[in-house]
Amino acid sequence: MTEHDEFYADIHQGYDFKGPALVLGGAMREGAAVRDLPVKVPLRTLNRHGLIAGATGTGKTKSLQVLAEQLSALGVPSLLMDVKGDLSGIAMPGTPHPKIDERSQAIGVDWKPTGYPVELLSLSDEKGVRLRATVSEFGPVLFSRMLGLNDTQGGVVAMVFKYSDDRQLPLLDLKDFKKVLQFLGNEGKAEIEAEYGRFSSATAATILRKVVELEQQGAEAFFGELSFDVADLCRIDENGRGVVSVVRLTDIQDRPKLFSTFMLQMLAEIYAAFPEAGDLAQPKLCIFVDEAHLVFQEASPALMQQLDAIIKLIRSKGVGLFFITQNPADLPESVLSQLGLKVQHALRAFTARDRKAIKLAAENYPITRWYETETLLTALGIGEALVSVLNEKGIPTPLVHTLMRAPESRMDILTPVEIEQLVARSALAAEYNQSIDRESAYEILTEKIQAVQQRPEAEPQEAVRPRARGKAEAGMLDRVLNSTTTRQIGRTVARELTRGLLGALGLSRVSRRRRKTGWF
Repeated sequence: MTEHDEFYADIHQGYDFKGPALVLGGAMREGAAVRDLPVKVPLRTLNRHGLIAGATGTGKTKSLQVLAEQLSALGVPSLLMDVKGDLSGIAMPGTPHPKIDERSQAIGVDWKPTGYPVELLSLSDEKGVRLRATVSEFGPVLFSRMLGLNDTQGGVVAMVFKYSDDRQLPLLDLKDFKKVLQFLGNEGKAEIEAEYGRFSSATAATILRKVVELEQQGAEAFFGELSFDVADLCRIDENGRGVVSVVRLTDIQDRPKLFSTFMLQMLAEIYAAFPEAGDLAQPKLCIFVDEAHLVFQEASPALMQQLDAIIKLIRSKGVGLFFITQNPADLPESVLSQLGLKVQHALRAFTARDRKAIKLAAENYPITRWYETETLLTALGIGEALVSVLNEKGIPTPLVHTLMRAPESRMDILTPVEIEQLVARSALAAEYNQSIDRESAYEILTEKIQAVQQRPEAEPQEAVRPRARGKAEAGMLDRVLNSTTTRQIGRTVARELTRGLLGALGLSRVSRRRRKTGWF
């Protein structure tokens, strides 16, 4: 048997799977593609997470696009964090090109221009389904991280949340939080100190300034109702294809804390909402986090510990996480150790530090007799990658130099007209893009303060207590509860069970109504 035959037999045996699989590309040896030797990843192992890494311009985004396309075709929905704004084109068929034909023939796969069902989501004023969450749903840990607070200031935030919960003061948006903070620094200071301990007005003022800074970054558009139901990420269209949800993040590139904290909150929400599933034949949802280093930078040890727990445990919910970044070193080792699929595009060595990073990156992959991994990492062409996956038994496959297949959807962005049309026919946009401002902490405290100010001076002032419902108020609340646009009343109190990251682990939650998984 020749060396070529041995190579063919080794790779073919390593990537010959019985169940459904995604074709990533074709194996390469000595710089040329080996025909009829596809590199695949089993569908059932995609809840074991993954990594797509490589220098700028080496093809990471196209590899992400290929994975999302094939997942959709196999009926698996996905969530894509589009930080650079170049993923919306997955909704439209690609354009034929001689280079695409040449690549497809070399790999031995068919290429057909295809558009996929896409839902555009937005954290800001970008066109798409509005993603909102209440301040209470974020919880004190993530909210403090978003504000960039120290431990002392974070303790004050925790007191504000505790006080609001005990007094049934819903914290829905930023004005609610500011109102409670101002009240506790003035009229309510004696009350909170009597029950919870010393409350520093100076610290409260510092936190208030941080909230104002957050408002100036446009974060007030994200906090409020209707809160996004993560069950809406798991939709299948009328043709049985998984819906690709693309979060448009191009206008918050300079606000990494908003993006990263949103990502952490959504992971906690998904973990709390999804039931235990074990090892399924295919994942329920795959999440692709572009520019993944933004999630981990400046994370405290406590927060990293919580994030590690989420990544390890969310697999049992049938969810796969895929991190896209320039260098594997951008991710903590504890996270890298959880990633079963690895697609490593080229790395560039311009400095001594780069060469050390490449040496370390090469050690993340299985030892192979067919390639000099460290040397090949700097010699990979555009659209080429070193690939290793987990087989159906959870064992890493042989490392293989892969010519990645081309996306079948558009490798460019949608036009403004196409975006308008996509959003206009979205059922989710019609539901979530309405603004709701029900009675919450701001209105309740404003009413209380006004009532106190109007009393004669001889009357003793009452502390803010949980509001008792009379018959008239109960009737009004029943009408609101039965309204089609405000069915989330009561979620704020229920969210205390899933608040934060670790607070979400292993606890039950109030399940929201789920709509049918139709595309229209």
